[in-house]
Amino acid sequence: MKILIVEDEYALLKTVEDFLLAEKYVVEKATDYYSAMEKIMLYEYDCILLDISLPGGSGLQILSEMKKENKTGNIIIISAKNSLEDKVQGLDWGADDYLTKPFHLPELHARIKAVMRRKQQNGKPTATLGNSLVDFAQRQLHVNGQLLKLNRKEFDMLAFFVINKDRLITKDALAEHVWGDSFDMADSFDFVYSQVKNLRKKLNDGSSDMAIENVYGVGYKLTI
Repeated sequence: MKILIVEDEYALLKTVEDFLLAEKYVVEKATDYYSAMEKIMLYEYDCILLDISLPGGSGLQILSEMKKENKTGNIIIISAKNSLEDKVQGLDWGADDYLTKPFHLPELHARIKAVMRRKQQNGKPTATLGNSLVDFAQRQLHVNGQLLKLNRKEFDMLAFFVINKDRLITKDALAEHVWGDSFDMADSFDFVYSQVKNLRKKLNDGSSDMAIENVYGVGYKLTI
């Protein structure tokens, strides 16, 4: 799962980044309004941690622009401002939660998991596709009632495919979503191919009804 931290206070940014990396998230950062807008408009994120006060603009402006562009990202406002007006405006403009600084990292993690659970599959914590049950909260795949073991990146890929079932997923989009925008796209195709091949083999060996199809020269599609 991929998280964007939009925060200009370096010490807090580093603390949150280190914590989330230790929890095995893919983490990207922006320290001002313009770099945050560039990333948000170019990429998709599972969760955005958004400060209100930023150099060059505000988090509320970012929410407003995202609303205009119909961009979503499971947004948690993290801000020293604790006014009711800021909270109401932020939630009205698309934020999913509001956490006031200072906060404890375990509480932030619990908030992240909560908003991601609410948004997965339109709020459903699981998805059933044929004989396969994908549990987003527990990060597990069950086929015919039996647990099929996937490593962390394999589950991240599967979740991305499931959410985009029957849609074409380009290799670049898959690599960027699962490994982050720092991933070297020039060297990505062979690596992505090998990772998808491993996931496909596990689904096939486990007799899952789900299949990952190659779309020659472009990417992949999950079908039943």
